[in-house]
Amino acid sequence: TPPSSSRRLSSLSMARAAPTTIKIGIFGGGTVGGGIVDIITKKKAYFTDLTGHDIQVKKVCVRDATKERDWAVPDGCDIVTDYDDILNDDDIDVVVEVMGGTTDAKDIVYRSLRASKNVVTANKALIAAHLEEIEGVLEEANEGKGPDEEVEFRYEAAVCGGIPIIRSLQSDFVGDEITMISGIINGCTNFMLTSMDKGGKSYDEALAEASRLGYAEADPTLDVGGFDARSKLRILMRLAYGVEVDEDEIPCRGITDLTKVDFEYAKMLGGTIKLLGVTEKVGENKVTAFVSPCYVTEDDSLFSVNGATNAVEVISDNLKSSTYIGQGAGRYPTANSCINDVIALAKSDSTPRPFNPLVPETMMVNNYDSVFFLRLRYRDALGITRQCGEVCEKHGVSIHSILQNPVTKREDAAFVIMTEKVSVSAIKAVCAELEGLDWCRGPAFYMPVLREDWIRSA
Repeated sequence: TPPSSSRRLSSLSMARAAPTTIKIGIFGGGTVGGGIVDIITKKKAYFTDLTGHDIQVKKVCVRDATKERDWAVPDGCDIVTDYDDILNDDDIDVVVEVMGGTTDAKDIVYRSLRASKNVVTANKALIAAHLEEIEGVLEEANEGKGPDEEVEFRYEAAVCGGIPIIRSLQSDFVGDEITMISGIINGCTNFMLTSMDKGGKSYDEALAEASRLGYAEADPTLDVGGFDARSKLRILMRLAYGVEVDEDEIPCRGITDLTKVDFEYAKMLGGTIKLLGVTEKVGENKVTAFVSPCYVTEDDSLFSVNGATNAVEVISDNLKSSTYIGQGAGRYPTANSCINDVIALAKSDSTPRPFNPLVPETMMVNNYDSVFFLRLRYRDALGITRQCGEVCEKHGVSIHSILQNPVTKREDAAFVIMTEKVSVSAIKAVCAELEGLDWCRGPAFYMPVLREDWIRSA
């Protein structure tokens, strides 16, 4: 057998060559890494029939080689602790990075590409933070190479775990025009919001349950603050619109300010509350984006997506509405997406531009229009409704309706204003002014309504 460096030219050359062994090096032997090994072991014969190649896990790099694993180490596979054992191994064709983080993982990905190794990763934080840089390293690694020699960067598992949304945006909308993407793209928060909605739990109770069941990290900030969803949304924006944006520029509000009262009013309106990542085309070469709790009506495709499940709806000119629903995290859903990328490489399913072409003239505008749900906690006073009307009128906000449940506890006294479609900047101005009035108790809470046609027909 010729040296791997001479046969490891690209996914295309792997598929065209005489039957060879495709050797994989995995960084990370935990939940996802173990799942990848399990799937390859279980389906080894099928993968050989499918691709014409024997896919082998040659090395798995872990922090502690003596630690007991909950997966069986395949024959011929070495457990290593030194990154260079994989990075400097010319026999390894594909590097799978599932260790997480953005420091060592970044170095591993870059060195692998420069060493002409294809890369598969599940690391959305790395991609969201360094997308442009990854593109540059990939171009550098492939400079002067023919199509049969180029290495590739694959990342299906980085967004929504087992849902094939990346592949779909790379290939299924090329003749279409995407106008909007809205998604439940964080399983932990969707589990919590389902508990608050269906189980009547408080925020703290829902978080405690999510932590006990393993959905929430020890520090849940990235999830409950909306930051995990924002990283995924940034990647989806690039794929859908070709727009390059710093994720810190995307407005991001998590679920920490939600209360039982908000769900009571949402039910009164006939809907529920979901944490969504939303991006929409709002004009020629202009898109908007945000992560926020949103009011969702009961007839919406996202309404019944409960628990830790993820869902992404893509609205486009040709296909109209396409909704992808599935498991967004976990050992086998995430490992399955990594395996699909490995198999695609072996089958020569080439994706030379992993993030789709950049459209330099497209830009993000940091404002958006929506109907809004505005909740205000109050203490008894005269003229509250009048003052709300005056403040809203001052800032050009038209009120659709005002809702108030019977007050059973003074500390929970709250009412909700539903607006007509206005800009989020106007809503922020209204909130700031109302919060300064004597009767307003604590910060005002606002969230967009996902659809303009939110009112239920009789």
